[in-house]
Amino acid sequence: MSHSTVPRSRAEADDTTAKVPVASGGATGSGEKRPSGKLSLRLRFRRDRLLLLMTLPALVLVLLFNYVPILGNVVAFQEYDPYISDNGVVSILNSPWVGLENFQRIFEDSAFWQAVQNTLVLFFLQLVLFFPIPILLALLINSVVRPRVRAIAQAVLYLPHFFSWVLVIAVFQQLLGGAGLLSQLLRSHGYDGLDLMTDPNTFKFLVTAETVWKDAGWGIIVFLAALASVSPDLYEAAAMDGASRWRRIWHVTLPALRPVIALLLVLRVGDALTVGFEQILLQRDAVGPGAAEVLDTFVWWNGVRNQDFGYAAAAGLVKGVVSIGLVLAANKVAHLMGEQGVYKK
Repeated sequence: MSHSTVPRSRAEADDTTAKVPVASGGATGSGEKRPSGKLSLRLRFRRDRLLLLMTLPALVLVLLFNYVPILGNVVAFQEYDPYISDNGVVSILNSPWVGLENFQRIFEDSAFWQAVQNTLVLFFLQLVLFFPIPILLALLINSVVRPRVRAIAQAVLYLPHFFSWVLVIAVFQQLLGGAGLLSQLLRSHGYDGLDLMTDPNTFKFLVTAETVWKDAGWGIIVFLAALASVSPDLYEAAAMDGASRWRRIWHVTLPALRPVIALLLVLRVGDALTVGFEQILLQRDAVGPGAAEVLDTFVWWNGVRNQDFGYAAAAGLVKGVVSIGLVLAANKVAHLMGEQGVYKK
């Protein structure tokens, strides 16, 4: 037998066997694979069954608390009365149907449109004044050389996120209220005091400042994680080419953050009609509903306080539908910019 036809080692024999094509649909079980080489659904399920079992409890909780309650939106088309029965399902089944009457009332209600206006104004203020701040803080912390100083800065910025809104508003009351530190300082120098906590004209800026102080530090976590994935070789190469620090930020750092910025911007636009229920509700009486009423407090006031559940459910349903439309529109813009957004094309 010629030496050219015999493998010289077991490794060569295994390699030769691996290169032999196998006919599809044969006895080797290759029919479980698709022509493109991907595993079939049954094989993937067998491979990942343990992982699927681990996620099953979380999936059940999401279904029970996020999707099953969606069925309750049917009360938006009813004159819902929860006191018909102790069983909520029986109350829904026995409540009279009113069709689109609740939605007609909403669109004719000037208070609803005032809440929409306040919500959108707060959203645009927070988008312009709050959204860029975590990015700037992440760039600032990332430029700090000493790890100890960086850790202290992160801890100080993170801390307010763990405060409740009651505590945050109390802090601002002590600083900007009628008897607060700023007012006392002005009076001690012969000026009139200020009470920014009850001024309807500055309320929207006050809410934005509270949001920045509480959540800006927490928002930098995502951006710091994105910056950690940037290779130091890129910065070294840019520095060797003569790029200044600002040039390196513009051409290396910001392009690395661009996908994360696009994703968070899409999510923020989708959350445009939710601007902080607890924060606004705690300060609503101080400035009046004309300045502080937003969609979330409008739904709560009409549903919980006034017991008009069908009307409040209709307002909440309109808000949800509009929010979905905003997410889809913002995601489409992200695709046009070349980014992935929430989901791929």
